[in-house]
Amino acid sequence: MDMVIQPTGGLRGTVTVPGDKSISHRAVMIGALAEGETLIYNFLPGEDCLSTINCFRKLGVVIEGPAEGMVRVIGRGLAGLQEPGDVLDAGNSGTTMRLALGILAGQKFFSVITGDDSLRRRPMARVTEPLRLMGAHIEGRQGGRLAPLAVHGGKLRPICYNSPVASAQVKSAVLFAGLFAQGDTVVSEPHRSRDHTERMLRHFGAELEADDKSVRVKGLPRLTGQVIKVPGDISSAAFLLVAACVSPGSDLTITGVGLNPARSGIIDALSEMGADITLQNLREEGGEPVGDIRVRSAVKLTGVKLGGEIIPRLIDEVPVLAVAAALAEGKTEIRDAAELKVKESNRIASTARLLSGFGASVEELADGLSIKGVRSLNGCACESGGDHRIAMAAAVAGLLASGQTLVRGSDCIDISFPGFKNVLESISL
Repeated sequence: MDMVIQPTGGLRGTVTVPGDKSISHRAVMIGALAEGETLIYNFLPGEDCLSTINCFRKLGVVIEGPAEGMVRVIGRGLAGLQEPGDVLDAGNSGTTMRLALGILAGQKFFSVITGDDSLRRRPMARVTEPLRLMGAHIEGRQGGRLAPLAVHGGKLRPICYNSPVASAQVKSAVLFAGLFAQGDTVVSEPHRSRDHTERMLRHFGAELEADDKSVRVKGLPRLTGQVIKVPGDISSAAFLLVAACVSPGSDLTITGVGLNPARSGIIDALSEMGADITLQNLREEGGEPVGDIRVRSAVKLTGVKLGGEIIPRLIDEVPVLAVAAALAEGKTEIRDAAELKVKESNRIASTARLLSGFGASVEELADGLSIKGVRSLNGCACESGGDHRIAMAAAVAGLLASGQTLVRGSDCIDISFPGFKNVLESISL
């Protein structure tokens, strides 16, 4: 499906964004391992999260919905999952596959998990290696580096694992496996990654300690079903934030957005560039900080240097942040972001290619991007490459460009932001 984007005269109004994808995944998984009923409100009905539901249904978990944004999970407890009668299909969802591997590693049965063409090319050794250290038996293509992956579950031992990358998926997979091990499992990272797993495990009753770079979970907890209200996804809100920052005459409020400090790097980066962003109605829901974000068009955005600890806090937002950088005064340099190469696409290359098509001045770096701001972008025809965040970044660039923009393959946007085009139209002047 193709999407046609016309330049906007600004974004105004009050809007919500879909539920947080990361939290929606984890609520289903932890709810499945808990005892009793878990009710999940504002669940994201995107393709990735539906893949998680389908996998856990095959593991014997009764899951109702999503219906009107609500999902009901009847948990089976840590020892209650059943051997699947078929291969588990994670679709295009790396979160589904990597986190599920941590759970499957602790089961006393055999399972196989795979995904689509894109997911079968994405690296899984970063998860399978620490799980093997815990005693899991995992086989797959290229020695277990690529899916499909066969898991011979069984008794696991706790470990202290120093992850070479700051990755919430790696950390979560090891913590999930640690639930099935007698004793304490510890995961350390070079920088703090998003902590939705830690917050939610505590909410369900797990014993867990965390500091800036490490997390310790006590094995064999008794988890109890909970009510979860999923906040709006800040990664989805980021596309609207950038469009409103750059487009003259904008005054937009996005309500009920998750403001987890491990995810809010996009707000910090845009504010450093000169964006006019105000946080309002701050509160906590289900262990997660939530609030409303008001953004008005900036007088001027200025290029910045970004790297180090902020990168894990905005890794999924780099493509749209690069759009803002393309129209900022001066040069923006994004480093320490090699993780972008192993997303749904190589997002360093995809973002550079996208911006170049709009007439931006961009250089692809080994671990990021160097972007020199230009006065204006020119509408163009561009390809999503099946990557939802590249497709939405293209749409935002189209809003800010002169002339019409055509985004080919925009149907992938439904992975994380169903109704994206309708939202844009409802707030565009």
